Amino acid sequence: MNDSPAPGPGEMRASDTDRDQVAARLRDALAEGRISPDEHSERLDAVYSSKTLGELVPITSDLPDASAGSAPPADPAASFASPRPVYGSDRVVDAPPSGHFSLAIMGGAERSGNWVVPGTYHAFAVMGGIEIDLREARFVRREVTIIANVIMGGMEIVVPDDIEVRVNGVGIMGAYGTDGKPSSVVEPGAPVVHVVGIALMGGIGVTRKPRKHQKQAKDKKPKELDSGD
Repeated sequence: MNDSPAPGPGEMRASDTDRDQVAARLRDALAEGRISPDEHSERLDAVYSSKTLGELVPITSDLPDASAGSAPPADPAASFASPRPVYGSDRVVDAPPSGHFSLAIMGGAERSGNWVVPGTYHAFAVMGGIEIDLREARFVRREVTIIANVIMGGMEIVVPDDIEVRVNGVGIMGAYGTDGKPSSVVEPGAPVVHVVGIALMGGIGVTRKPRKHQKQAKDKKPKELDSGD
């Protein structure tokens, strides 16, 4: 018989849903101007490193509807007992991944369309090229990692405007980075894609492009009539 006392509410292990709910509140606070982008990033890191419900409470204690003070409330589990949707779309799904890697050796490879991204995706190009298109992709969880490496090759990772991307790659006699366009990320709980790896005598770039339906809607806008005769 186990005589160990049951853990208190604040010591209960946090689930992915619990963390996503707190992340959604931070996203709302960022959109409302209550916290700065740097504060948002710092707090978001704290959210996904938290292991218990008690560790999550102080992260939003100074925001509206958060528990007052830095100490956990009498029943922290009650704050997270009723999960609510934090995704405005079906971008995060409970479905098996479509694949786990892309490989191009003196050739090309592409992953695009309506596919399911795993928690960790590997892409490796040697004297070849790879395109990874995330515009119509769905994700097995909110935060995923793409490990992208090239040797004397190239890789392009295409993302829509409402996905947050964090690039931490290294270019050695090559380039590793983004096109510099910021994410609008207006939707609470938007997916976060971490891109890490090395570009050796090659290049890896993250570019933002509209989704197909967004591009089609833009193309269908009536054009102004020519003023000439």
